[in-house]
Amino acid sequence: MNGIVIVLVAAVVLVAGYVLYGRWLAKSWGIDADALTPAKRLEDDKNFSPASCFTAFSHQFSSICGAGPVTGTIAAMMFGWLPVLLWVLIGGIFFGAVHDFGALYASVKNNGKSLAQLIEKYIGRTGRKLFLIFSWLFTIIVIAAFVDMVANTFQATYFADGSVDVAKSYAGGAAGTISILFTFVAILFGWVNRRFGLSGIKELALAVVLFVLMFAVGMQIPLYLNKLGWFAVIAVYLLFAAAMPIQTLKQPRDYLTSIMMIVMIACAVIGIFVLGARGEADMTAPMVADIAALADKGSYIFPLLFVSVACGALSGFHSLVSTNTSSKQVSSEKDMLPVGYGAMVAESFVGVLAIVVAAIMFSDLNTAGTGALNNGVAATPFQIFSQGVARGMTAFGVDGTLATVFMTMCVSALALTSVDAVARIGRLSFQEFFATGDDAAAAGPEQGALARVCSNTWVSTVVTLVLGFALAFGGYNNIWPLFGASNQLLGGMTMIALAVFCKCTGRKGWMLYVPVAFLLVCTFTSLVQSIIGCVNALAAGGAAVIATSGLQLVFAILIVILGVFVAYHCLRELFGKKAGSLPDEEPEWTELGRKNWGGEAK
Repeated sequence: MNGIVIVLVAAVVLVAGYVLYGRWLAKSWGIDADALTPAKRLEDDKNFSPASCFTAFSHQFSSICGAGPVTGTIAAMMFGWLPVLLWVLIGGIFFGAVHDFGALYASVKNNGKSLAQLIEKYIGRTGRKLFLIFSWLFTIIVIAAFVDMVANTFQATYFADGSVDVAKSYAGGAAGTISILFTFVAILFGWVNRRFGLSGIKELALAVVLFVLMFAVGMQIPLYLNKLGWFAVIAVYLLFAAAMPIQTLKQPRDYLTSIMMIVMIACAVIGIFVLGARGEADMTAPMVADIAALADKGSYIFPLLFVSVACGALSGFHSLVSTNTSSKQVSSEKDMLPVGYGAMVAESFVGVLAIVVAAIMFSDLNTAGTGALNNGVAATPFQIFSQGVARGMTAFGVDGTLATVFMTMCVSALALTSVDAVARIGRLSFQEFFATGDDAAAAGPEQGALARVCSNTWVSTVVTLVLGFALAFGGYNNIWPLFGASNQLLGGMTMIALAVFCKCTGRKGWMLYVPVAFLLVCTFTSLVQSIIGCVNALAAGGAAVIATSGLQLVFAILIVILGVFVAYHCLRELFGKKAGSLPDEEPEWTELGRKNWGGEAK
């Protein structure tokens, strides 16, 4: 199969899904273009900050489009590229995009409430507390994994005498310098835009100029640090990215990152077409693998495929982005469709490109089982993807060194822009746990002394990051195999909560029922399999087994218990609530809303 055909067919399917299903969904639930969104009526220069449609889209897209669309899809190609492609397309349109848009929609209609606060309103306080524990633990795992991933990308390689191997370290060192510059340039970019009111072409032109300057400086002054050094740099960055007002750093950085990712997508597509014109775009990977043989080895396509491919098809983490940050930036309700549904469709297309690139590169893989290219430049899914796109870029005339640095920067940005969003969400989840109500903007004056300390922005940020980095040092790999199932379980819990929201507000919710049932069955099956595997491993004995399988077993049981309790409370309310029993919130219903609106509570 030619990769060009797959790219074209996938693009048509995804665009059709957005235009037909996405617009129908928005029309069914109702969009009020004249309504004041939470970002406008609750603007506080901290978390609520109205943004243009593209800026809000950039935040959503860059935050959700992390490592998943590349790593998950390529890893799942053990089952063949066709099953992965079908799940990305079907899952992206009918599961993931509905999930992301629904979470954003419910939050915007409820004064920017987080998912946990929505659960408290429609399901109860117990469900909210359990969900916050689940989501906070989840963010700590993601912080650990993504920090380690970024540090590995940037770290230098050393000779035996301690000197730097420049040939192997240059791309990572240059990308590391650019990433550091990126932070300060983003702050400057945001300040200039606000100071001079730049938008549209002027804003884009400034972004392009800054990109050229950053890459020029970074490629001339590569920074060579070991892994520990990059851990320290990333820690400082995340501390400020998670705690600073969103419009100061996160918002402008996401805009710049999205521009870079759009260029990456364009380069990947052009490269595939150019390689195709040269007869080098054939997808040589198996279309469908020997599913039975894999099952005999314990790798069952259900549920493994559906928990491995999260981002690109459906990822529960996206709901945290939609409700914790994006809903507080949407300036008009009509922007919710491109921001929520559109960003997910764009991410699905990145997943398609990862499938095509890896399938084209398959003929170059070392079949001896090392998983590396013959010249040793690629071993992981990220490296395969970056080298594949870089090959396409050189095919249409881009300098090889520039292409390699650019793709190294892109793949690190995929992880870095997700981890700063995760750090912010983890901080907000920690603060929310000590809140006295479900008001997204209330200060909570009834809190006790300890709760006020824990709710402090900087304290909650430090606590979250310290635990995340401790897990990165302590071996997050011991529990990382459970990430896929816990992530999809989060998606299932979000879908149930949205179904309750739809019923309570008198909206259609039947399109959520199949995804809810599928995700719950899929994730609990995966978790039960993990528990059985851990028990069997522990029965075999050994100290090393206790350190790995023992920890996995405890975490798996904890996830199952939390998941069952939240699902039970949600399902009870879904069947017990009266249709149309709770209206959408009015702006006067919040403390800050009353202040900004100038009215009294009703």
